[in-house]
Amino acid sequence: MLKLHLVVGARPNYMKMAPLYDEFSKYPEEFQIKFVHTGQHYDESMSKLFFEDLGMPKPDVFLEVGSGTHGVQTARIMERYENYLLETKPDIVFVAGDVNSTAACAIDAAKLHIQVAHVEAGLRSYDHRMPEEINRLLTDQISDYLLTPSPDADANLLKEGIAQEKIFFVGNIMIDSLVKHREIADKSTILTELEIPAGNDIEKYCLVTLHRPSNVDGETGLRTILEAFQVIGKQIRIIFPMHPRTRNNIKQLGIDELLNSIPNLKITEPLGYLDFLKLELNAELVITDSGGIQEETTYLQIPCLTLRENTERPITVTEGTNQLVKLDTLSIINATLDVFKGNKKHGSIPKYWDGHTSQRIVEIFKNR
Repeated sequence: MLKLHLVVGARPNYMKMAPLYDEFSKYPEEFQIKFVHTGQHYDESMSKLFFEDLGMPKPDVFLEVGSGTHGVQTARIMERYENYLLETKPDIVFVAGDVNSTAACAIDAAKLHIQVAHVEAGLRSYDHRMPEEINRLLTDQISDYLLTPSPDADANLLKEGIAQEKIFFVGNIMIDSLVKHREIADKSTILTELEIPAGNDIEKYCLVTLHRPSNVDGETGLRTILEAFQVIGKQIRIIFPMHPRTRNNIKQLGIDELLNSIPNLKITEPLGYLDFLKLELNAELVITDSGGIQEETTYLQIPCLTLRENTERPITVTEGTNQLVKLDTLSIINATLDVFKGNKKHGSIPKYWDGHTSQRIVEIFKNR
């Protein structure tokens, strides 16, 4: 029997590990699973909502690392997770994505000669200013199983000298969660709660999600985006689940008046997975800086404008419905109005983005 650790640290990890937990659980004679939550991003109500929405069990251990600088947080994760590794002695540690927990737990495991499997390996933005890019590079170099979502990820790894036998093109595991929960999400009452007419006469709206420091931690970025929304809001309703940090930044920078001047803007608290998916399913357009949402909109064939100079998920641009837009007020306005005029980008769904990625992963480890 293989003893496995499935590590989550931030909310994007939940959607990647939930389908993997479900699939491994079908083979209790072959796999013993421990769910590890580092607590890197932890809000009790939000985390509880995500775990419930995705049908995930209570974590076997909660490391409670909390927030902090990248160095402090990474060190705290490594110190606490190492103790749990020594106590439980797993055979393989599964990490996902590119958050600090991903790299920290992978390093701990590798130094204790425990195998590491990286879900969503090989993605590259080639922008070393992004902490996530450093985490991706480090994790891939020390992983034993590199489970990739797209062919470009395989090519990146081979170019970096990773052995072919370590690389497994399995597809996009986030789509597993989307496929499984799409019908359930459709029953969400979030449209009613936000007073958006439903049914055939559903009101058109633009869904916004922003969290990158370059977009929301400084006055220049926030003003650029909010001034664009002043114009966009005259054309369509804007739904913006806003992170508390962004709210605080707006207040501290003294630009509340600019925010309040945006017409047709509805700000909500951060939403659970099912409520957000419901909004995504019915959006006319999504404006984001999130990697996962670029993938979800590509699968759902919804136009997506990503406010970033680059993306580690270029397949969403080359094959999907995603478009990169620079942080410039006029560029954001023009790209948005172009969609409203009917010039929507049409894309295709990449190979293996089909809801069966977790099955392909488990097959690699069965009867090993």
